[in-house]
Amino acid sequence: MNVLKLQKKYPQFPQSEIYGLSDAFRKLDVDDKGYVDEATAIKGAQNTERQPYDVVRQALKEVELDSSRRVELDDYVDLIARLRESSPAQQRSRGFSNAAQPDGGAAPSPGHASKGSVGGGAQPKAGRITVGGSTASSQHTINEDERTAFTSHINAVLAGDADIGHLLPFPLDTFEMFDSCRDGLVLAKLINDSVPDTIDERVLNREGKKIKKLNAFHMTENNNIVIESAKGIGCSVVNIGSGDIIEVREHLVLGLIWQIIRRGLLGKIDIKLHPELYRLLEDGETLEQFLRLPPEQILLRWFNYHLKNAGWHRRVQNFSNDVKDAENYTVLLNQLAPNVCSRSPLQTSDLMQRAEQVLQNSDRLDPPCRKFLTPKSLTAGNPKLNLAFVANLFNNHPGLDPITEEEKQEIEDFDAEGEREARVFTLWLNSMNVQPTVVSFFDDLKDGIILLQAYDKVIPGSVNWRHVNKPPANAVTPASQDPDEAYLTIKSGMSRFKAVENTNYAVEIGKQNRFSLVGIQGADITDGQRTLTLGMVWQLMRKDITNTLSALAQRLGKREISDSDMVQWANNTVKKGGRSSAVRSFKDQQIASGIFLLDVLNGMKSSYVDYDLVAAGRTDEEAYANAKLAISIARKMGATIWLVPEDITNLRTRLIVTFIGSLMATAEKLVS
Repeated sequence: MNVLKLQKKYPQFPQSEIYGLSDAFRKLDVDDKGYVDEATAIKGAQNTERQPYDVVRQALKEVELDSSRRVELDDYVDLIARLRESSPAQQRSRGFSNAAQPDGGAAPSPGHASKGSVGGGAQPKAGRITVGGSTASSQHTINEDERTAFTSHINAVLAGDADIGHLLPFPLDTFEMFDSCRDGLVLAKLINDSVPDTIDERVLNREGKKIKKLNAFHMTENNNIVIESAKGIGCSVVNIGSGDIIEVREHLVLGLIWQIIRRGLLGKIDIKLHPELYRLLEDGETLEQFLRLPPEQILLRWFNYHLKNAGWHRRVQNFSNDVKDAENYTVLLNQLAPNVCSRSPLQTSDLMQRAEQVLQNSDRLDPPCRKFLTPKSLTAGNPKLNLAFVANLFNNHPGLDPITEEEKQEIEDFDAEGEREARVFTLWLNSMNVQPTVVSFFDDLKDGIILLQAYDKVIPGSVNWRHVNKPPANAVTPASQDPDEAYLTIKSGMSRFKAVENTNYAVEIGKQNRFSLVGIQGADITDGQRTLTLGMVWQLMRKDITNTLSALAQRLGKREISDSDMVQWANNTVKKGGRSSAVRSFKDQQIASGIFLLDVLNGMKSSYVDYDLVAAGRTDEEAYANAKLAISIARKMGATIWLVPEDITNLRTRLIVTFIGSLMATAEKLVS
């Protein structure tokens, strides 16, 4: 668009100003492409207009960009015009400045925006930022303490990364980190920090020799990997897709970041990593009973163990009200490190000062543990940030006596039959949003409620809920409480008689749908018989796979897809890609090397498999690398994959069936 047209469209600018804006835009457009990306436009406008990052960011959201999200000269002039309009610009600035800090903190520094409203002009609440549209229904609130804490965590754990290190540190008081999540790289790196080896980073699209600039398609592929990998490590991503990340829906991105961080923190609360957790067993409690507890409950048990040993009269039952006066933290830290953490904060009456003293104590530990919390978020009783603080404290300073050889033997002898399959089935059940969330697979299925919910979702209408015994009315359900305190849920409490009626009903529905359940009774499920419980849930999951492939079955003239059909499809797909590997069944040892699965993926989309990255698969290490590569490529295509590399290398047949089934479903989407 030439200068005269721009001046007509924006008469508030004299011609000299239009020329100046045009020159400024050309300086930003260093490659002379006629456009810049949003980040470049924001930085440019921020520098020339002396406006906070979030104010410029929101003004750009109001500019009507095309689907490519490229900012052309006309868009850039529109952005500057909006920033200079007295009323909207002042309204944006007021949104950030009006939400004064509760503790009387100073205003944000120039170039950054802190407290306030991003969009819509809604009145901000202390410590919360409103994001979204101009109507109440399209707005969401962001907890500022959480935004700051999670941004700080990302800055710490990803510092020096070869691909994104140059972007760090992100400012703690703006949405710049959220915008930098658009291409999927920050989130992918965060997933690998929380659960190492989840993503084969060689599969990620990044700028370099092959890709000069990431486009929307590259970003979508990266975010497919992020979403599917997040599912695979147990995050709930029911309401978020790759498009939400690219469009930077702040509340969804923040929620995903928290789940990834939480998974990393709680994943280390594991008796394999910390055998001294055995110390927390109560009188008469078995190891199996203890390990059924959610990690949050184990953390509370650990916290109270130290409070009891300290002779302290209080106990904690949550990560909010019970910790926000900082008294229990004072005693816990003193118990963990009496030489550097005194109980003197107990003498401080001002809660904010006491909280600061407690956090100073945590910083004296080696390694230091002043992380996630500020005095404000501690005294506010923020359940996410207090949980993160306690988990980080446990991971670095458990303070439990080592176990004896006899105790070590009991842990090693613990029967973990079916745990790998149980993990996958747990992820699958939770992906269907069953309530309450499955934590301990065999234990949580005993009353039949979750099984019957799964039946109703996989085979709609199969369950007559009038015939189902419900949990007692006084049982807490996640819907009635803060989702961040779901660990407080009381599980069922149903009598064994009523639970068996439910599980008998589940067996009956399975038989009606031609499941092989010979010799299985409801009591077997209620009694936690592992092999039989796994067998029933596997058939339900297999039915779900069959349903997903129903359109393909119709085209083949079949009632449903069998295992042999899946093997045939996989072999044909390999041939289609010009490769020669083949298998006879899902028990074929060839699968364990990972090469056959990579050949299947190559047949689906040849550009996705770089055979320079594929190892011969002769050693355990090579097979593992191939399996990890195959999982990441499948997720890049958008496939939902529940297994981990060891499931492939150990040839866990049922789980490999789920892998091929997901590839078949993805292939159907690719051709439709």
